[in-house]
Amino acid sequence: MEYDVVIGLETHAELATETKLFCGCEASFGGEPNTQVCPVCLALPGALPVMNRKAFECALKAALALNCRIDKVSNFDRKGYYYPDLPKNYQVSQNYHNLGVDGFLELIINGNEKKVGLHNVHLEEDAGKLVHPEESGADYSCVDFNRAGVPLLEIVSNPELTNVEEAEAYMQTLRNVLLYIGVSDCKMEEGSLRFEASISLKTKGSEKLGDRVEIKNLNSMRAVIKSLQYEIKRQSKLLDQGAVIERETRLWDENNQKSERMRSKEEAQDYRYFPEPDLVPFTIEDKYIEEIKSQIPELPVYRLKRFVEEYGLTSYDANILVDEKLIADYFEACVNAYSSPKAISNWINNDILRELNETKTSISDFAVNPKMLTDLIKLVDDGAISNATAKTIFMEMAQTGQGPEVIVEKKGLKQISNASELESIVELVINENGKVVEDYKNGKKNALGFLMGKIMQKTKGKANPKIVNQMLETKINQ
Repeated sequence: MEYDVVIGLETHAELATETKLFCGCEASFGGEPNTQVCPVCLALPGALPVMNRKAFECALKAALALNCRIDKVSNFDRKGYYYPDLPKNYQVSQNYHNLGVDGFLELIINGNEKKVGLHNVHLEEDAGKLVHPEESGADYSCVDFNRAGVPLLEIVSNPELTNVEEAEAYMQTLRNVLLYIGVSDCKMEEGSLRFEASISLKTKGSEKLGDRVEIKNLNSMRAVIKSLQYEIKRQSKLLDQGAVIERETRLWDENNQKSERMRSKEEAQDYRYFPEPDLVPFTIEDKYIEEIKSQIPELPVYRLKRFVEEYGLTSYDANILVDEKLIADYFEACVNAYSSPKAISNWINNDILRELNETKTSISDFAVNPKMLTDLIKLVDDGAISNATAKTIFMEMAQTGQGPEVIVEKKGLKQISNASELESIVELVINENGKVVEDYKNGKKNALGFLMGKIMQKTKGKANPKIVNQMLETKINQ
């Protein structure tokens, strides 16, 4: 049998605030366990929450960037469930008035565009974290409440992703949007960006959806992809055998690269939602929405399209540039200084990104600023230095922070382009290598490369290769 795959993703992103959602405790990652807590986030009797304005602005900005319709009546609800890392035994979330609804995320996959609908975007508080001891036979677990109360944005997609490739594009695109608008650092290794996947299979072409399986414990995009690939095979095999796919929650076992049953979901979970009595409802004014909307920069998908149309870049090159906002900003600063987008793109995508990766440096801390890079490219374009020499100069620029002209002058690297100066050297090499010249005349075209190499040796690599090549051919053929 052939099956259609149906995938939906729930995303949780911790928001980039200094303090928690309803109290003044620090919201940073990595503190000693249970040192960033207070009566509010520990749910001690009589402690009252106060909403973090910055967190709400971040959530609203994300909802607008994701093309949501904003519910102007905002309210929080209590979502009741018991778990050891949830101090209140309920979570303050949004159910009756989600901040944003009916949004969409635009993807570009192999040059094709696809819009994935978003069911809702809402704001809630994060839970704490259980810490399980690693020693064998331990019969206890510890709980760290530092994360409890950290502002969390939940983004729920519609089940409109049809394969693993689309799911990967969705995750990457959503991550880039959140980074571009500055509402989350999206560090999956620190738990500030988390995904949960739902997947079902149906008979190809059928309108009836199959029973879905939820997959949790996904701590990387790679784990999401692997778990989806595994579930497609597992569910296909069961359906081929005539079995029924159980509606359940499964955990991803990274060590064994397979999903394991966690619990059944035969009935909907009853969270007993009711309005949070300690937080008053409020109305979001149009003026406030427009103010937040004005802070949203050009988003990566639209920037990619513009780079292709305006600068003539390939989709591949443009995609690399827009993957990080600061890199895209650097590129545009270079183009504004010197209109040579293809050359600038090549230098950034090959040399600069390699250097940043090797030195673990951010582009904002990189020694070579846009003017220095474009000055280097101009020297190549003007014939003052060769491309090979430019690579050497670039490495010294990255290490010393000196401009290219300074390095060229200091090391005497300026390319020899004066015809009269090169002519005597070309004639000398021709006279010293008569047999090679004859080989070239007899059709061995690679002999010219040998002669070029000899000239470069005599000029210590400073001869202009274009002029030398023309001069060699002219003199040999005379």
